[in-house]
Amino acid sequence: MREIAFILYSLLFCVSAKSQSFETRYARPVHDIMLDVSKRFGVKLKFDSNVDTVGVMLPYADFRVRPYSLEQTLDNICKYYDWNWWKQNENTYKIKLYEYPRRHDDEGRQMLDWLSSKYSNKDEWEQRRAILIKEVRERLQIDAFLDSCVKDKPAILSKIRKHDGYTTQNICLELTPGQHVFGTIYSPSRNKSNLKSQTSNLKPLIICPDGHWPSRYRDDEQQRLATLARMGAICVDFDLYGYSQSAAEVGDHHTARAHIFQAACGLKLLDWMLKNRTDIDTTRVAANGGSGGGTHTVLLALLDNRITASAPVVHVASHFDGGCPCESGMPVQLAGGGTCEAELAAIIAPKPLLLVSDGGDWTHTNPELEYPFIQRIFGFYDAKANVRNVHLPDERHDFGPNKRQAVYEFFADVFGLDREMIDESKVTIESPETMQTKIAKP
Repeated sequence: MREIAFILYSLLFCVSAKSQSFETRYARPVHDIMLDVSKRFGVKLKFDSNVDTVGVMLPYADFRVRPYSLEQTLDNICKYYDWNWWKQNENTYKIKLYEYPRRHDDEGRQMLDWLSSKYSNKDEWEQRRAILIKEVRERLQIDAFLDSCVKDKPAILSKIRKHDGYTTQNICLELTPGQHVFGTIYSPSRNKSNLKSQTSNLKPLIICPDGHWPSRYRDDEQQRLATLARMGAICVDFDLYGYSQSAAEVGDHHTARAHIFQAACGLKLLDWMLKNRTDIDTTRVAANGGSGGGTHTVLLALLDNRITASAPVVHVASHFDGGCPCESGMPVQLAGGGTCEAELAAIIAPKPLLLVSDGGDWTHTNPELEYPFIQRIFGFYDAKANVRNVHLPDERHDFGPNKRQAVYEFFADVFGLDREMIDESKVTIESPETMQTKIAKP
């Protein structure tokens, strides 16, 4: 009888303990455990506005703490809720919702190490390169989209406006029924101030996708394109999908369609310029843009072999694919079993490539990570000198004067443009109204 009673008591105790453990799971309010973590490691934890901790309980809260590692502790807590942490400085971490195109620096390093293991010579790289190009096109669905575009409809061109050493002219192409690509063409003009840069009738062409700044009418974009035109290049930029004049035709920029549409804009403008302008040197054709425009600079060089030089500014990283659907809405980063912007940028090798980076955004790792990785690929062609990195450690995410100067110097070197014409004070800043194209309503 005693043995039976002991067994029943033991079973009752085990069930009770198990029930107690199951019911509480050592849960604590996530706000409280995060406060403890903050005090333990001597850091400040900031929560993004879309991370709600009110009334949220964390099971096994104290067991997620790793006393030897703040970042592993944050991993253990954040991943339970599909959050992520981001180090802002030595003493501050921000907690945000998970973002699929953004990773930590060390994950970028691991990605580049993994990619580097896939090829050790030119032949192996070119096999990988062919796979990437094929799969990016498929995942972007660009060929089907181009087939659906309006065919053989004349461009709408404004009158040419004359300035000091250059001209401007608005261009509008109907891309799909009722939706247009709006842009401006900047061309060198033959006058006394730039005769030296007019030694040839054929000029380089630079396609300039815009980034996520207020509009392509902004001062720094006009200064850059006009200066490059004064130096001897023909430049053409265009609206982002749903930005500037395109906003009247598009309800929302933040869609996957923006990714395809913007890529098609660059390709269609390139087609039109090469078909309709007789003053372009087809051996000197480039893409140049910053931020989101850098994404599409890389993409344009990948999609079209006619691009002979590429200059993505404040964009290329191994741990960030671009935070907007117009950059990663179509899953091109899954091509080849997984890739990143650094590898996609290297596809242009051995043609000239410029990376402009700074210390205040995701490109801060360029000198240590992305640039050496890309140099290695250029080395397969004995062309390491054809890729350069201008890093500005004390600057932040913009297209400021030093970044524009890096672009001027790059194109002066690779396209033979005239450095003596670099003078942004000669640029006339036009109004948005002047740079818009009037189109007839249907």
